Amino acid sequence: MSSTGANPDSRGEFVRGFLAYLEVEKGYSPATIRSYATDLDQFQAFLSERKASLEKPGRLNRDHVRGFLAELHRRRITKTSMGRKLSSLRAYFKYLLRHKIIVKDPVAGIRNPKQEKRHPEMLNVDQAVSLMEAKVEPDPEGLRDIALAEVLYGSGLRISEAIGLDLNDVDSDVIRVTGKGSKERIVPLSDAAVERIRRYMGQRHAFLRENYAEQALFLSSRAGKRLDRRQANRIVAKLAKLAGLPQDVHPHMLRHSFATHMLEAGADLRSVQELLGHENLTTTQRYTHLDMQRIMQVYDHAHPLAGGRDTDTNED
Repeated sequence: MSSTGANPDSRGEFVRGFLAYLEVEKGYSPATIRSYATDLDQFQAFLSERKASLEKPGRLNRDHVRGFLAELHRRRITKTSMGRKLSSLRAYFKYLLRHKIIVKDPVAGIRNPKQEKRHPEMLNVDQAVSLMEAKVEPDPEGLRDIALAEVLYGSGLRISEAIGLDLNDVDSDVIRVTGKGSKERIVPLSDAAVERIRRYMGQRHAFLRENYAEQALFLSSRAGKRLDRRQANRIVAKLAKLAGLPQDVHPHMLRHSFATHMLEAGADLRSVQELLGHENLTTTQRYTHLDMQRIMQVYDHAHPLAGGRDTDTNED
């Protein structure tokens, strides 16, 4: 089974139709569509070795899907990746059912592999503050870098959302963010982020070359075009090193830190869900790994029947 996606020209009619549906009707990003395509290409490679095909979906059954998962397990693919691939297959066959191409779903009844419970990687508050206060040069690159970090941590954006910001998305102390599925939301900016963006905007013109019409907020140092994901990752890693942080820091870690610190400060789960742009509350609940002592303190303070309690659990 190939570990890479197939040539797009080799995909059949049904798969091409499904990918077009994701783009046109669902409004998924190119990166998300590529992920679906890669998963389907890998399943097709597995099926080809067994004289089966996604283009003959009526002949597929649960054994084909279970065999694919077993092969992924044999190749030591993580349970998270296996679950994502199974979700891709589930979406594909759901599409075929909706268009009456098949009458039975071969994925029906197959559960996602049980995931290991892992808390998102995050910084503590002191580490996050240290990164935001990293001593950068007061030149265009330094001002851009720290402004990007403030937006990632101060507003909890995904890296794709941050580098996707345009100039007209910034309005005083709020930003208009385009998230997954092209859904828009309004997110507040911290006072620090407002100030960092203001200072960066005073130097942004230094990145522009010939294309002065470029509307991206965060620009690349070399081409004067929109900053890309790889460059943004390097920027955050560099700031972490300047701040003397011991661990590798990536942009999504700042989003995790934002969510956790908001909840620890008393923000309610629904509000954090809205700020993060999560469709499901269960996704946001990953960040509720508060220690039991704090939970009990909040309970004692807020619950009308708690009446305060002795926090010393030793019996007399």
